[in-house]
Amino acid sequence: MWVGALCGLGVSASAAGTEYANVFSLPDTDSKRAYDLLAKAFPDTSGDSDTVVWKVDDGSVGDRAVRDRVEPALDRIARMPGVGAVASPYAGDRGAAQISRDGTIAYAQVTFTQRADEIPKRLVQDVVDTARDARRDGLDVELGGQAIQRVQEPPSGLAEIVGLAAAAVVLFLAFGSFFAMLLPIAVAVFGVGTGLFTTQLLSHSTDIPDLAPLLASLIGLGVGIDYALFIVTRHRRGLLRGLDPEESAVVALNTSGRAVLFAGGTVCIALAGMLVTGLRFLDGVVIATSLTVVLSVLAATTLLPALLGFLGPRVLSRAQRGTLAERGPRAEPERAGGLAARWSLGVQRRPRRTAVLAAVAMAVLALPVLSLRLGATDQGNDDASTTTRKAYDLLAEGFGPGFNGPLQVVSSGGDSAALVKGVEATAGVARVTVLPPAGGVTLIQVVPTTSPQSERTDRLIDTLRDRVIPAAGADAHVGGVTAVSKDFATVTGDRLPLFVLTIIGLGFLLLLIAFRSLVVPLTAAVMNLLAAAASFGVLVAVFQWGWGLDLLGLGREGPINAFLPVIMLSLLFGLSMDYQVFLVSRMHEEWAHTRDNARAVRVGLAETSRVINSAALIMVCVFLAFVLSGDGSAATAGVGLAAAVALDAFILRTALVPAVMHLLGAANWWLPGRLDRWLPHLAVEPAEKPEPAPAPTEATPADGPASVVHGFVRTDEGDPVEGASVTLLSRGGRPLDRVTSLADGSYIVSVPGPGAYLLAVTSAAHGSRARHVVVTDGPLVQDVELTGDEVDSARP
Repeated sequence: MWVGALCGLGVSASAAGTEYANVFSLPDTDSKRAYDLLAKAFPDTSGDSDTVVWKVDDGSVGDRAVRDRVEPALDRIARMPGVGAVASPYAGDRGAAQISRDGTIAYAQVTFTQRADEIPKRLVQDVVDTARDARRDGLDVELGGQAIQRVQEPPSGLAEIVGLAAAAVVLFLAFGSFFAMLLPIAVAVFGVGTGLFTTQLLSHSTDIPDLAPLLASLIGLGVGIDYALFIVTRHRRGLLRGLDPEESAVVALNTSGRAVLFAGGTVCIALAGMLVTGLRFLDGVVIATSLTVVLSVLAATTLLPALLGFLGPRVLSRAQRGTLAERGPRAEPERAGGLAARWSLGVQRRPRRTAVLAAVAMAVLALPVLSLRLGATDQGNDDASTTTRKAYDLLAEGFGPGFNGPLQVVSSGGDSAALVKGVEATAGVARVTVLPPAGGVTLIQVVPTTSPQSERTDRLIDTLRDRVIPAAGADAHVGGVTAVSKDFATVTGDRLPLFVLTIIGLGFLLLLIAFRSLVVPLTAAVMNLLAAAASFGVLVAVFQWGWGLDLLGLGREGPINAFLPVIMLSLLFGLSMDYQVFLVSRMHEEWAHTRDNARAVRVGLAETSRVINSAALIMVCVFLAFVLSGDGSAATAGVGLAAAVALDAFILRTALVPAVMHLLGAANWWLPGRLDRWLPHLAVEPAEKPEPAPAPTEATPADGPASVVHGFVRTDEGDPVEGASVTLLSRGGRPLDRVTSLADGSYIVSVPGPGAYLLAVTSAAHGSRARHVVVTDGPLVQDVELTGDEVDSARP
């Protein structure tokens, strides 16, 4: 079914093509009012304005040989349906202003009848081909503008292929099995593939920006691989415990599969939080990314079990299969040991130092966020090989940087002459051109002296709106692409606090229900804000300040795209929830079993940190691969998300969160009784069902609540003993529970009820010891010291 769906959607999407549209609709802004006036008074010139730029190596652009090649191309473009007008530099005195002072560079302005996102790509491609046919040796012709940029598709698939290859390497190192490595990759490919094809089909019926598929690929590859990783890890653990493949897959789906459903739901909720901003541009992003996440979850919970059925025990490494064959169905489970256990024990011993160091590191990385400036990237950030980047550089060389972002002052009343004089006298204005009035509307083209990304251009727009227009007594508005970008950034910044409160509130509520604690969700909310601030600090340092930007090959520094904070916060919130749920659910399980917060935090971190770090490393590789996508926005989002995931997983979840939980103690799990009764019960990842105990052959201990015995196994020098066999026996010698000590020497065995028992501890390297223990109505702490002597039977 999955293969059929992928192939069917792929064929349909290829036949239908794409109709992506970037809709920056801001109904209550000054730039939107300017556009509405232009559309009414100048229906043929209110659309997107692009440029054809040419430069000669020798002589002048006015030479007859140059004109004979360029003018026929401009005439053919002017006759194309959908082109409103072509302003040529060869059209008398008025056109002379379109030739640079040295006479080597000239441009023609091509005005379409529609906005850039509404122009058919076929028409734009015809314009590009016609203009570039005029090239010859010594004559370079390039094109720039929003519509031209839409037909410049970056190399497709390169980022995805590199990301998958990097993820495959990490998965192989984590699993040691080629087939186990293939499973998450296959799930991600099917989830992302069906999501992208469906999004492409939906672009014909709703407005979806061309950035949406890239973002959907970015998040879909990350979550698809991670979700499959969690399920495959649990399945492999079941096989190592001696379960047959089908039973192990059932257990994996009923445990980690539940967590995947919960995690996918939280990511979709976070993405849907973008809708509260009211920005239509983000609606299509929500559709594409949410759809891809949903399909990735479906692939992980339906396709993956089918693939597990095909592979059987081959998801284990060859060494693991050999060990399993030797031990038989009573194989011991995997242990949390090595670096993870030692790190967890170190955090427990030094929680204050760990918390301070982690918090300082995050604060230092977050400092640049104080300089965050939202805006829009322009074609100066395009790849140096693209025609838009070359046209941008030619215009800046011949006419100044302001030509790449002209403003449109649209006047519908008042003294237009006074307005023109006021605009011409304004600091920061390089050139003013007035078009003949139509329908009572006057269009004034204003070329700034600075680039569209410059803060001085933003200040010029504010000056025109707040001082120049009111002083002239005109009823006018400032529009154009640069003004639209500025208004979009302003609106986004104004609505960002509401968006942050929405997703933080939703996350708090979900974790409150899942873990029945007030402190855990509050801690998660603070950590999410820290991760967001630090990741945006990295973005500012790289893309706004230009630190290391040359290494990425993404052009010069500039403002951060206004929509990125909203998108990144949504994705970061969802991914952070994944790691928080995976980490804290294991801690909560241990807490519910022992009521020992220190042990719960230590064991939870030791057993989950490896999987969390592997999942985070995969996401970092996938996200960083999008630097190769050729799209500046996708590359910026990739770097930002890679930084966010790395900081969240490697600093927050494995250092700061457990350190803070050690410091807070039992308060982590506090919940008022009345609130506990009101909240619904949600099992995020239920514990696996224990194997049934053998039928009793003698009297059991006194009836009462089940409990545990837990503690540490150490040598006489105080060193932890890993791998010691700890067995709880009845007084008659019947085994009741058996576990293996972790790397820090900790163990925990289950007790059926109050009574007297025998606790036997055996280690090949350190000898054995047995103790009689008496359990009452609560957990019993019992540390055991192995000295290498014979079995010592003594009462505690």
